[in-house]
Amino acid sequence: MSAIPNAGVTQVAGELIATRRVGAYHHLTLVAPGVAELARPGQFVALAVGGSTSANLLRRCFSIHRVSPSGTYGGTVELVLAAAGPGSTWITELPLHGQVDVVGPLGRPFPLPNEPVACVLVGGGYGSAPLFWLAEHLRERGCHVEMVLGAASEDRLFGAALARRSADGVTVTTDDGSAGTQGWVSDVLPEVIRRTGAAVVYGCGPMGMLRSITEVATREGAVAQVAVEEAMACGIGVCMTCVMPVVGNDGRTRMVRSCVEGPVFRGDRVRWDAFADGYCVVPEDAVGAPPASGGH
Repeated sequence: MSAIPNAGVTQVAGELIATRRVGAYHHLTLVAPGVAELARPGQFVALAVGGSTSANLLRRCFSIHRVSPSGTYGGTVELVLAAAGPGSTWITELPLHGQVDVVGPLGRPFPLPNEPVACVLVGGGYGSAPLFWLAEHLRERGCHVEMVLGAASEDRLFGAALARRSADGVTVTTDDGSAGTQGWVSDVLPEVIRRTGAAVVYGCGPMGMLRSITEVATREGAVAQVAVEEAMACGIGVCMTCVMPVVGNDGRTRMVRSCVEGPVFRGDRVRWDAFADGYCVVPEDAVGAPPASGGH
């Protein structure tokens, strides 16, 4: 599999030209020339929030749903987000033609197979947003693509109807059974992998879901490529808030920046055992980890 390296990053004054509600989420379209032309599936953008006089110094990072490099307004970037806090709420309340400072595209994109193979794309909630654009790229390469979409309830699914146009097959799960199969994506994933003979499983969503689909993919002989959801405050590798333990080619664990070295990682390289209750700890065997106390 070959990953397309980040070809460059640009900073532009983005203009909001469309916004609509999609279930529990907001779908925004921003004119962001330069960003749209450079972006690849799996990358993200960092938006300044609160306006020029705001005390909100930290940007908010969002996966790119899809791009249009050319159009009536120029290159556009589409985002899907939930109004979870003051920053994301400010973005969703922008008026049409309002401006927001955009930096991107950031991070490493999803690697694409060198040969046509069957792939399963797994999304949780609005984490599924970047997978539709990825599906287009995979199908252009002759890959058979199936999608598995999961959420707590039907209103928190994103793209179930779109998936039927973007993929060769779609499976939906909800925790409460309000749509599709009641249960988790990891409950149905083994059957989908076996039926399709999938060689690669791509995932985007909550960390617990990414861990479970990595475990399933590994058991079924497939490679997992996952876009992690670590909190990112700058998006460019400066603040170190998004570090997480990942095993390198030499077998040693290092704390790496998910915004630069990621957000896409091979699932079997992530030290999932270091995550608990929404927090990440430094494994004792990680390079540079503080020595264990006692005995001196």
